[in-house]
Amino acid sequence: MSFANFTSYAKGAFASAVGLSTIGVGLLYYGQNYLIYPSHIADGRTVVPNPGQFGIPYEGLTLTTSDGIKIRGYLMMQGMKLKEGAVPSTAHAAEYHDENGGNVDSKEGEKEDSGSVQKETRDGTLHDHDESISLSRPTIVMFHGNGGNYGQRIPLAKIFYGHMRCNVAMLCYRGYGDSEGVPSEKGLKTDAQTILDYLLNHPVISRTKIILYGQSIGGAVAIDLASRNPDKIHAMIVENTFTSLPRLVPNALPFLGPFSWLCHQKWPSDERLPLIPPQIPIMMLSGKADVIVPPEHMLDLWEISLRSGRESGVWVEFPDRGHNDTCATREYWNAVSDFVWKVTQ
Repeated sequence: MSFANFTSYAKGAFASAVGLSTIGVGLLYYGQNYLIYPSHIADGRTVVPNPGQFGIPYEGLTLTTSDGIKIRGYLMMQGMKLKEGAVPSTAHAAEYHDENGGNVDSKEGEKEDSGSVQKETRDGTLHDHDESISLSRPTIVMFHGNGGNYGQRIPLAKIFYGHMRCNVAMLCYRGYGDSEGVPSEKGLKTDAQTILDYLLNHPVISRTKIILYGQSIGGAVAIDLASRNPDKIHAMIVENTFTSLPRLVPNALPFLGPFSWLCHQKWPSDERLPLIPPQIPIMMLSGKADVIVPPEHMLDLWEISLRSGRESGVWVEFPDRGHNDTCATREYWNAVSDFVWKVTQ
């Protein structure tokens, strides 16, 4: 190859590299929401299971956020039983508007009868509800990961509900499942606050101990929510989450690592965690074979938690488990069950 040809080739290769880098940087800055919140994968916007399909009585919720987005949720309360002869329907059970304190507006079908409440739920079935049972149990608020939707996590909710006998609330972030809107860091934080405000205004759940449970990005949602509502949260459980998204980018998207400073979706859990009072028990669950969120992120969060003076924390690691299957072991749920039992005594 002549020097002239080599020079021409080098210039072309350099231009291509610059072009690809420019595209990559543009994708990181302008398209990062689509990368971070892939709500359409795994039929996440079209297939939304409900607890009734798993034999769990529930209320379907429509919550209106402070910025006018309607998001969906499920509420499964202990002491609620399926009433025989119920007529199916597709009505949503309750609407909640988060407007500086919010209010609860239940749909038709709610009435008191000898100390119990009957409500028409999202799947249209009627349930007899013994509120005294709900009041005696803690409430788990579940925040799912960035793929799929809340309905696809119902098997996990069933363990909390059926085996641990907890009340369970599930949130479907904006832009996911059957919720409206487009996902973003600001939006998901608003969604989390909306369901917490709803629960704090609920006549039964507001009198129970509330425990946040978050997986992956749901862990970041839980940490942020707890940091802004430290007097409303009783405990928190997080699994395979990260210290911050800018720090995660070099691992998740190595070719964009040098440009991680362009990441405007921050989720700075390492900054929010110290704002959670040390009196609040925190459990951290880490899959040591996680290749999506390096385990070092969870370990750093644990060390931050210890430095804040927290004495009631629990750290559990699972040597052979990755990002998505850490929760698929008996040991995992035994540990979670022990934690929930201890912090609610």
